[in-house]
Amino acid sequence: MFQTSVFGLTSPSAPLAARIGQSFARPAGLSEAVMPLVLMLAGVVMLSVSARIQVPFYPVPMTLQTLAVMMIAMSYGAGLASTTMFSYLAAGYLGAPVFAGGAGFAYMAGPTGGYLIGFFAASLVLGALADRGWTRSWQTTAVAMLAGTAIIYLFGLGWLSQLIGFDKAVLFGLLPFVYGDLLKMVIAAFSMPFLWKMVSWLRGSGPL
Repeated sequence: MFQTSVFGLTSPSAPLAARIGQSFARPAGLSEAVMPLVLMLAGVVMLSVSARIQVPFYPVPMTLQTLAVMMIAMSYGAGLASTTMFSYLAAGYLGAPVFAGGAGFAYMAGPTGGYLIGFFAASLVLGALADRGWTRSWQTTAVAMLAGTAIIYLFGLGWLSQLIGFDKAVLFGLLPFVYGDLLKMVIAAFSMPFLWKMVSWLRGSGPL
């Protein structure tokens, strides 16, 4: 059913969220057509909550937002992930308290603006990889997470360096978060294949 390559599954594949929607829409009394809206709203809530959670870590507390961004992208696929991220950013732009330290245009144009753009770009890329089955093994999930992290920092540091210079951008916007990002990659790399197995078990249909 799937073609393989050095990076694992590369044929088009329904993302995890689509399988969840197919499995649980009817038991929940919902139409499958409504499930994307439900998942989008759930994603926006998850992103909002993750922005405010800080876990004690070295050398600075670790937030869960980048992990949430990439887990949502790899679960939802490109279309639903980008829609969810756009809705999240739009809510913040309109003043909803969905970001960690503020809201509105002024906040989004500040030091974190590039990272927010990076979230959207990473959602597109990781979602596209998810659509091609890259979340089914820990190896391809790890590669996808590495790509998503690189995209976020590409936009984040590029934006921040325009405000404080490249050296300071790396010093304050990258180095303190390296260890935390490595941990998030490990968590995601093993979580996504596990979630696939869980959905397969709940569906009672064997391997997906």
